[in-house]
Amino acid sequence: MAVSQCTYHVFLSFRGEDTRRNFTDHLYTALVRAGIHTFRDDEEIERGKNIEDEIENAILHKSRVSVIVFSKNYASSTWCLDELVKIVDHMKSSEHVVLPVFYDVDPGQVKKQTGSYAEAFARHEESFRSELNMVHKWRAALKEVADLAGMVLRDRHESQSIQDIVNQVQNKLHLSALYVPPYLVGVDTLITRINWWLNQDGHTKVGIATICGIGGIGKTTIAKVVYNQNIHGFEGHSFLANVRETSRDCNGLLRLQRQLISDILKGKAHKIYNTDNGINRIKEAVCCRRVLLVLDDVEDLETVRKLIGSQGPFHPGSKSS
Repeated sequence: MAVSQCTYHVFLSFRGEDTRRNFTDHLYTALVRAGIHTFRDDEEIERGKNIEDEIENAILHKSRVSVIVFSKNYASSTWCLDELVKIVDHMKSSEHVVLPVFYDVDPGQVKKQTGSYAEAFARHEESFRSELNMVHKWRAALKEVADLAGMVLRDRHESQSIQDIVNQVQNKLHLSALYVPPYLVGVDTLITRINWWLNQDGHTKVGIATICGIGGIGKTTIAKVVYNQNIHGFEGHSFLANVRETSRDCNGLLRLQRQLISDILKGKAHKIYNTDNGINRIKEAVCCRRVLLVLDDVEDLETVRKLIGSQGPFHPGSKSS
């Protein structure tokens, strides 16, 4: 499997005092639940590490997209402004993508440095009289990013804005993650346990897990979150939704087999003419690569046997649920 040199999908830049415990926290959670590996300074920097070096490394070498949350007091932080200059320099010299988010400010205020941004720069010019060149770089970086297509929140519902940002990031990254609601309650502990199970044996063992319970308690949502958070660690992945209902339709099992093969082979599915042929094709697809397979809403084990066969053909390190 080709592994990207980027450790993170997204670098999240924000003014902590303004948004760390509200909007940015909700955005970070939504990105992670969508399977988007996101760098946030208070989450990703190891204790004892040089913070400035770690952040610069995350911007320049480890992320593909920067999401910048411009808030009322963003420009008052020289740390944020230095970070912004690094992001803009990286954007100019590479394919790094920048997505500005205007939270409680307008793009014009950021671009022209008016209002609270004007007040912040008045203080900066007083404090950095001998380093006005740096102040000019800060101003230029703000102007350049404010001209990019971004997300202006204004009076929009925060949950919808966050989902729109997640969708934009997914499109820019060309990720195949599944939709999950931005706000989930009472699922984090179970998700953590399943993630631990997925990773405890590394690449050595095949694992199968079952999530049981009455309808409507969030089993599918939990499965989607876990799937999103782990697809980047597998060579192939497939989420088959509504298996019970689909398998009862005419040629339903055949359609599920075709989807599974297409997902694993990234659209390069061969023709299959019956379920027996489909089982053989699935074995060929999964025997030589680590895959993550989720079968949603399965009624009984017999359906699984008809879908993928009774003999486990999976490559070591593959996981199924």
